[in-house]
Order: sequence, then structure tokens, then C-alpha cells
Amino acid sequence: MRMYLSSFRIGDHPDRLLSLLDGPDTTGEVAVVVNALDALPDDERKTALGREADALAALGLRPVELDLRAFFDEQPGRVADALRRFPLVWVRGGNVFVLRHALARSGADHALIDLVRRDAIVYAGYSAGACVLAPDLRGLEQCDDPGAVMTAYGAAARQDGLALLDYVVLPHIDSPGHPETEVLTRVAELFRNAGTAHQPLRDGQVIVIDGESTEIH
Repeated sequence: MRMYLSSFRIGDHPDRLLSLLDGPDTTGEVAVVVNALDALPDDERKTALGREADALAALGLRPVELDLRAFFDEQPGRVADALRRFPLVWVRGGNVFVLRHALARSGADHALIDLVRRDAIVYAGYSAGACVLAPDLRGLEQCDDPGAVMTAYGAAARQDGLALLDYVVLPHIDSPGHPETEVLTRVAELFRNAGTAHQPLRDGQVIVIDGESTEIH
């Protein structure tokens, strides 16, 4: 299992992200998922996608959007086939409940769980893209509005995560200037009091998982 989980954007260790790739593949393409922003206006979503693409291209990668909405209510094998062509998937932050719904409705949740556990793809991303890997999403409604799922898709929010991690990644902790740092610091305190396993990250920090090794930088 290979993962690069950042608090905010690429983080301070892009070299560790690149090191998780086995080597340059025949195309150099990587999938970019920005469905955590599906509740936003299209122009804002497009601008955010461009920012992610530029950041990944600066690392020598060739980002290609994989819009999970194209796979909604289709046979789950379709999105699995699409994901298999990429050595890495980059999952942008946004609203974790919106992202979770898009993963489920497209079948990408089961496809990614299988591919990541078989070490067939690198899972990378930040903020909500890391939070969604937790066993469940309870507590994150303090930061992300579950009602955004109704806005985006006309559906209720799910509470279950992908459970690829046995803890919750909490980004933007002790990160002055980020608008969510205060609320997520309060969530971290709630998790500590409740005994909920979690890993706080400051902006710039990353979790790097490579097989049995887990490092925080």
C-alpha cells in the first residue's frame, strides 16, 4: 500500500510523492479527482482543477481529470477500468461528504480499496482526500457541511469512510491563515476526549505510507 497524504495541496515533500511511483510509465499520466468540489459553481471547480493540474505538472507529471460523475450509476467495472490506467490518483480536498458520495455512487470507493490494497495504484491527495480514508466521518461535520451532498446530488450524506486507514487524518492543525484551522483544532480536542484515533497534520506536513512503513514529515 502506497499513500501520500498531505494537509494542504502538494505539501513540503513532493520528492516523497514521486518516490512512491515505481518509475515513469509509458504515458506519465496521473488521475486527478476534484469531486469534493461538486457543490461549487462550475467556474470555481474549473479554476481549482487548473490549480491542481499546474502543481502536478510542475513535478513532471501529466494530470488528467477523472470526473467521477461520468461513472454515476454505471457498472462498477467501468470506473475500475478507468483507474487501472493510472499509476497514481490525486484526490483534491473540499467537502469530505460530497467526495464520499461521489466515490460511492461511481463505484470508485470499492475500486480504490481494491487497487490500493493490492498496491496497484498510489493514492495521494490532501485535506478531504485524506479524511475520506478514515473508518467513518463522524465529527467532520463540524468542519464540512453534510448538507452540501444534497446541494450537489440531491442525496443524504454518508457517514462511513473508506476504512483504508484505522484513524482519521485531521488537516490544517496549527496552520495560521487557513480558515479551517480553528474548527479542526476543536475537532482534534473532541477526538482526544472521545478516544477517537486520529493524526493531526499542519499545513506542509505529509503522511507517507510505503508498504509497512508510515512516516510523517
